[in-house]
Amino acid sequence: MAFCLRSPLSLFFVLLFLQTLGGKAATCNDCFVQSRAAYYPNSEVQGTDVGACGFGSFGATINGGDVSAASDLYRNGVGCGACYQVRCTNGAYCSDKGVTVVITDSGSSDRTDFILSQRAFGRMAQTTDAAASLLSLGIVDIQYRRVSCNYPNKNITIKIDENSNYPYYLAFVLWYQQGKKDITAVQLCETQNFVCKLLDRSYGAVWTTTSPPSGPLQIRMLFSDDDGDENWVVPVNNIPADWKVGQTYDSGVQVNL
Repeated sequence: MAFCLRSPLSLFFVLLFLQTLGGKAATCNDCFVQSRAAYYPNSEVQGTDVGACGFGSFGATINGGDVSAASDLYRNGVGCGACYQVRCTNGAYCSDKGVTVVITDSGSSDRTDFILSQRAFGRMAQTTDAAASLLSLGIVDIQYRRVSCNYPNKNITIKIDENSNYPYYLAFVLWYQQGKKDITAVQLCETQNFVCKLLDRSYGAVWTTTSPPSGPLQIRMLFSDDDGDENWVVPVNNIPADWKVGQTYDSGVQVNL
């Protein structure tokens, strides 16, 4: 079937339409990206409890142990807690669905974007036998995309880091980060006069401050995405005045942004 453009104006609108499609494709947040993935060869089936995000043993067991280290996607700690759908591309072994992993560590190996836990690596396969074949390969071609984290019946939880020193130094990490946005800033506020201070990202997902205020403490979390959309979220519950090292405190909120 022949196609004819009857005027320069028609050509202009066609080119404009194609450019619009190209722009949407280039910024597609749900599109898969081509890459490679390996797995932790000397670890337990689940992830590592010494990951660069600062999650500790929680980082090995979150999401059932379907976790990963990331290279560029680690983003100096901003990528900690983000979720990705990862699927390998070898049709003989790999399922279409793949596996959803949580970033808990930083690392790379031979041009990879992900170093998965052994559990997560095997769960990309169609069958148990196929999983064994995948593990024998060590590194595989993959496709990945950012997806929402989902933790049913779990609120964002504040874990006081073991390096904290009450009442002089406060450090904590945030567990069960939901949705597709990153936590890019955290404020700590006094609950009496509502004076807030911006916390430092010490490393990974660890937020810190020296000389924290006395009394119950409220946090405010800034959730951001690549499109510049931002939302401040204030938990229902506060950190108690007598916070203790190693304790966890339920924020009372679930976030799905």
